[in-house]
Amino acid sequence: MNQDLLNILPEIADALAENRPVVALESTVITHGLPWPKNIETAKGMEAAVRESGSVPATLALINGEIRIGLTDDDLEFLAKLPSDSVRKCSRRDLPTVMAKKGHGSTTVAATMILANLAGIQFFATGGIGGVHRGHHFDVSADLMELGKTPTTVICSGAKAILDIPNTLEVLETQGVPVLGYQCDKLPLFYSRESEFDVTERVDSAAEIAQIVHTRNQLGIHNGTLVTVPVPADQEVPAGDIQSIIDAAVEEADNKGIKGAEITPWLLSRIAELSNNQSMTANIALLKNNGRVAGLIASAYQELVNLSN
Repeated sequence: MNQDLLNILPEIADALAENRPVVALESTVITHGLPWPKNIETAKGMEAAVRESGSVPATLALINGEIRIGLTDDDLEFLAKLPSDSVRKCSRRDLPTVMAKKGHGSTTVAATMILANLAGIQFFATGGIGGVHRGHHFDVSADLMELGKTPTTVICSGAKAILDIPNTLEVLETQGVPVLGYQCDKLPLFYSRESEFDVTERVDSAAEIAQIVHTRNQLGIHNGTLVTVPVPADQEVPAGDIQSIIDAAVEEADNKGIKGAEITPWLLSRIAELSNNQSMTANIALLKNNGRVAGLIASAYQELVNLSN
């Protein structure tokens, strides 16, 4: 790839050149996930959480068709105030088009993984990955395919609770993606701390995850690793409380014919309304916590690599 296509913020370029830990952050949560001013407050909160854990944050986006690896405060505010219909929610398929047409684009999990990998950033924190949609088993998020072929480690709170979780896990297994549970045996369910589904492996420390990622890289296995982190206990919405709300929102979306790239932002917004913003509070808490954990993992990995060199 032509590296000139990447506009890397000087702080991040220096960190990468000096082998210091860097954590990528997506930007769809800014443009489509949360309303103003919660979106910019959360974006800055995630960056601060990464820094507090000893790593450098790199929020990714496309502005005027240019790939930005790292955003300034002015960039964050610009994206946060844009009407959602004026910025493309970019997955793998959208990147060339938005770049060629000099448009604005926010990055999904898949697009963030691609751009982070191109920039040499191995760790990425987000809220939850996409997956298989309930009742629409051919509607499979590109996030799952990307995890099967791009060696980025994604730190999240599981798949979004609006999804078909068993089939999402089946696709991840087929793609050869390990689902690690950070200090948990059961898959976190986004707003809730656990589900009925087992993770592939429990891991209890950032150092343990760093060793797994390092070994994967030594083997030359080119797929992602999924690290799932439960929402902080004091911000959890128990599964029994939120499930009926999710079911009602999914049914409403089906009745309205909402699908494709629009369905996830619509559902998250509707669930927030129906839960009196309990879901949004949990979402913001888990985003910041995942940034913190990702920063710890990236720092542990860099320490391990430096020692082995």
